[in-house]
Amino acid sequence: MERVLEPEVMDCLEEAIEYDEMDFTEVNTAFAEEAIALAPLENALVLDAGTGTGRIPILMGQMRSQWQIIAIDLAKSMLEIASHHIEQARLQSQIHLELVDAKHLPYADGQFDLVMSNSLIHHLPDPLSFFSEIKRVLKPNGGIFLRDLFRPADEARMNALVDSVGREYNENQKKLFRDSLKAALTLDEVKQLISLVDLQGVEVYQSSDRHWTAKRNWNCDN
Repeated sequence: MERVLEPEVMDCLEEAIEYDEMDFTEVNTAFAEEAIALAPLENALVLDAGTGTGRIPILMGQMRSQWQIIAIDLAKSMLEIASHHIEQARLQSQIHLELVDAKHLPYADGQFDLVMSNSLIHHLPDPLSFFSEIKRVLKPNGGIFLRDLFRPADEARMNALVDSVGREYNENQKKLFRDSLKAALTLDEVKQLISLVDLQGVEVYQSSDRHWTAKRNWNCDN
């Protein structure tokens, strides 16, 4: 199935609210726990690219009170909702929201202990620049944790996935999910991008019936 791009930035407040109301608690918690396990550090500076409404950095901030997280997104509406959630969680001193394009990061080389991203890459028309930026801003020994949808092989498999996963979604939420599946990368495409930017030691694998994961442990030997 050919890739069909969707809008890179979801900056309509109504869409952002609807997205925020979709229940991703289970997958977000799993993501937060796995990301933390990759960087066994008391203090860490983390970049969350495409934070959306900030649910994952909040979970991580609650689990690791010494960590500092810079959470970026290119949608003002998403960041507005994220700011509200962070204030409710009282994590303003720990999680810093910034309106930033993940393809052109305004951060120094080798700045972060961990770079993570959940469900951003399928929004990017040309993800290569993002992978290049990950390599640049990450410390040589830094951890990587990326997760996103993968594109099904054909329409039939996509429809079956939407039917099975989206039982509790309304029609617009099902459309958002379907559009995201169409815009997603395949596992081989992800592997190729990582190879092109020469990101070493990254494991890429299918992690659920609809997700791929790319990860690398923080390495104290480097």
